[in-house]
Amino acid sequence: MENVGTALAEMTLPQISPLAGEPIDRADAERLAGVLKALADPARLRLLSLIQSAPDGEACVCDLTAPLGLSQPTVSHHLRILTEAGLLEREKRGVWAFYRLVPSAIGTIADLLTPPRKRATKKAPR
Repeated sequence: MENVGTALAEMTLPQISPLAGEPIDRADAERLAGVLKALADPARLRLLSLIQSAPDGEACVCDLTAPLGLSQPTVSHHLRILTEAGLLEREKRGVWAFYRLVPSAIGTIADLLTPPRKRATKKAPR
C-alpha cells in the first residue's frame, strides 16, 4: 500500500497565526500561501467536498470526473495539486488511486487563519 501526500504534515507551517498580532516571517508566509493557493480554485474545493461526502470518505478519479464535468487528466491534475499541498492522501490499489482528506490539514489551516480571541481587559474599579 503506497501513501503519498503528506506534504502538509512534513511541511512546517507557522507556529503562530498571521493574524496573531505578531508578524509572520517570509518563509512561513510562502509555505502557508502555497497551501492556500491549492485551495483557491472552485474545482479543487468541489473535489474536497465530493471526496469528503463519498460513502467511505474516499474516491477514485473515475468517481469524480462526471460530477465535476471535467476530463480525467484535468481532475488528476487538481488531485495532484491537493495531494502535494497535503490536503489529500493518495493510496494506490492496483491500477487505481484513491483519495481521502487529511483530517488534520484543514483544521491546521483553519486554526492558523482564526484570529485569537481578544482577552477581556478588566477595568479598574472606580
